[in-house]
Amino acid sequence: MSLTDVSGPPTPEPSPAPSTVEPLPGRPQRRPSPLAALLVRLHFYAGILVAPFLVVAALTGLAYTVTPQVDRALYGDRLTVTVRGEQPRPLAEQVTAARAAHPDGSLVAVSPGTGDRTTRVVFALPELGDKQHTVYVDPYTGAVTGQLTTWFGSTPVTTWLDDLHRNLHLGDLGRHYSEIAASWLWVLTLGGLVLWWRRRNAGRGRVKHLLVPDLATGRGVRRTRGWHATLGVWLTVGLLVLSATGLTWSRFAGGNFSAGLTALDAARPALSTSLTVTPADGGGEHHHGGAPSAAADPATFDRVLAVARDAGLDGPVEISPGEAGNAWTVAQTDNTWPVGLDRAAVDPEAGTVTARSDFADWPLLAKLSALGVQAHMGVLFGLVNQILLAALAVGLCCVIVWGYRMWWQRRPTRADRRALVGAPPARGALGGLPRWALLLGVPVVGAVGWALPWFGVTLLGFLAVDMVLGLVARRRADRPAPVGR
Repeated sequence: MSLTDVSGPPTPEPSPAPSTVEPLPGRPQRRPSPLAALLVRLHFYAGILVAPFLVVAALTGLAYTVTPQVDRALYGDRLTVTVRGEQPRPLAEQVTAARAAHPDGSLVAVSPGTGDRTTRVVFALPELGDKQHTVYVDPYTGAVTGQLTTWFGSTPVTTWLDDLHRNLHLGDLGRHYSEIAASWLWVLTLGGLVLWWRRRNAGRGRVKHLLVPDLATGRGVRRTRGWHATLGVWLTVGLLVLSATGLTWSRFAGGNFSAGLTALDAARPALSTSLTVTPADGGGEHHHGGAPSAAADPATFDRVLAVARDAGLDGPVEISPGEAGNAWTVAQTDNTWPVGLDRAAVDPEAGTVTARSDFADWPLLAKLSALGVQAHMGVLFGLVNQILLAALAVGLCCVIVWGYRMWWQRRPTRADRRALVGAPPARGALGGLPRWALLLGVPVVGAVGWALPWFGVTLLGFLAVDMVLGLVARRRADRPAPVGR
């Protein structure tokens, strides 16, 4: 099968791959359809070439899953309090203590401590770029417990592991690796599922082995394939979620996703903080490092918080001072299910809510995107979410190792035809596809390649490599044998 040969006889290859479907003993072998053969070859090449990216993403993601525990181990004395009081101190007192400990920078946000969590007072400085200094205050005593350089609330170790997973600490260049992994993960997952279903469905009474490996197949490549495929089936839903959510904030596909949400009027609603003119929708996100009022009165935080609580914003919140003439923003920050992501704009002078954006009113796609991101980060379902992500990462690594093992097990072992690894599946299936499949498939693949640029680019790369290999094989086959042999 070839990704590039549209016409002409198939080019012979040494040691062609086994058929897509293994027959039961005593049954004639069924010839794979051109579409199945095409899928086999695509799954093979994509698996071989993209798997290293997936392994790196899985291992770095596995490390990120334990960040809540690592944070408590390294920074527990700053993030939490050991003795809880009955009533927290006024926010004005806590903010004043934080300002005394950190006299420089603009105060951009305050997250009041709840339960055993300390209050977080965030300061922005130009030299920090998109990072901030966060001062931690015991809400029950008003004493400062420490300070860290944070990135949108993340501690230094969490920020480091996040960068490792997203870009390998290579900046925008490194983000390509994770986008390639996410762009192909869903293709490999769905393709493998279709191939395994077709293989199992070919044998009567063996559909049960979709979910349980058939240990009666003996040893060798068949048993390895059973473990590879059945574990892949169990991981299917989780891998598809990771692929989709990873793409939503990737560099290129994520930009297309955001543009699509805006075009469909399905983006996260804006929250107007203007006390005079209401801006158009399409923004309203608060980010640390903005330009708040230069000297926010600490007492105002208590007044704004009280108004927000009366408006129903309970649980953990973040208070962001607005510029002069603008309302302050109070946003719920509980990302654990059931999430609390409501926001309100509060006039600090009048003590009234001027606008609000409730999670219940968000468009469905915006809700799913927000929930998916939190699930991808291991936050949405707490410890259970962490365990599921860790299991997905380990399971994906096992599937990949078994895939490479199959490649090695399929190698020719005859003395005159030894090879390090198995040959790729046979060429020529693309030319056997019906015309309707080509007319339908080419535009669909083109549209997917446009929406997911790194999928499109790497697919073209596979086609180019396959074309070169096909030409080389054809020239070798057409070369006359030396005289005397």
